[in-house]
Amino acid sequence: MSSTYLIGEIGQNHNGSVEIAKLLAEIAARPVTDHLFQRKFKGFNAIKLTKRDLSEELAQAKMNEPYNSPHSFGTTYGEHRSRLELSDEEHFEVYTHAKKHGIDFVETLCAVGCLSLLKLFTPDYLKVASRDLTNLPLLAALAETQLPVILSTGMAGQEELDIALKVITRYHSRISILHCVSEYPTQYEHVNLNTIPYLKARYPRYPVGYSDHTIGISIPVAAIAAGAMILEKHITVDRKMKGTDQASSLGIDGIERMVRDIRNLELALGEYGIFAEEAVIPTRLKLERSIASTRLIEPGEVITEQDIHLLSPGDGFKWLEKDRVVGKRARSRIPANEIIYPNLIS
Repeated sequence: MSSTYLIGEIGQNHNGSVEIAKLLAEIAARPVTDHLFQRKFKGFNAIKLTKRDLSEELAQAKMNEPYNSPHSFGTTYGEHRSRLELSDEEHFEVYTHAKKHGIDFVETLCAVGCLSLLKLFTPDYLKVASRDLTNLPLLAALAETQLPVILSTGMAGQEELDIALKVITRYHSRISILHCVSEYPTQYEHVNLNTIPYLKARYPRYPVGYSDHTIGISIPVAAIAAGAMILEKHITVDRKMKGTDQASSLGIDGIERMVRDIRNLELALGEYGIFAEEAVIPTRLKLERSIASTRLIEPGEVITEQDIHLLSPGDGFKWLEKDRVVGKRARSRIPANEIIYPNLIS
């Protein structure tokens, strides 16, 4: 991947509306402009939807429990979940819309029964939610499709991740791993971005990224600096909309700022090593110091070390080259505090 693969997670922020989901696909696909330097950047690379099979979601008693949250879309949790679920055909409609706007489509499938939508279309990636990293039958069913899989580790330790990888690699090894913390919103002291370089070192064959649930854009940008190659972030049309994930998602302004900052960071990371950029040459000539006279030096005088010091600009001899000046005779009159150029000495 030549740049960070950015996934705009719609999740349930469509509030059960396929039109809102399609609008979010358009927003995610928009290029972003850095007005300071007049650079235009690619927006998100992909959007992500989540598909649940409500018969495999929660124990029936939990589905029947009253759900009195201000963000509820039904009187029970089961009714709430049902109102937020898009059909296979609607997922296909959003997929088609995303492709029309030139971005990929990632699908989180939460149950084996959700594989039915693969009869209609083929997502670019299948996502395993953190909750399902230990759902080994689901992992096997997803891997059997041979589609590339993205794993989120928000509730997992080392052992759970290794077991999940073992199950999937029985079928293929096109796997990406996302560091994640399943706390909504995630408190900064729990983020632990150092997990990203750890995962990169332990699993060098797999792309490693970060799925973010913090407020704002600073942690996603920092995750890229820590080595994340993939970044997943919740997006919404309006953070004030009804819904449990809306307030902690990025609105349109936040989307633009995060994409801009990440794309600028990619440019800023540069190469491994230290060297003077060509862009600093004018500044170097203006500000670096050169050997200059401390006094008026008359023609024919031999220049001593006491006769020289360093002044700007930097287009003359450097101190390491002082042997090319000390012991030489002045060809012409050199005023005090002027650069001693090669044509002034013999």
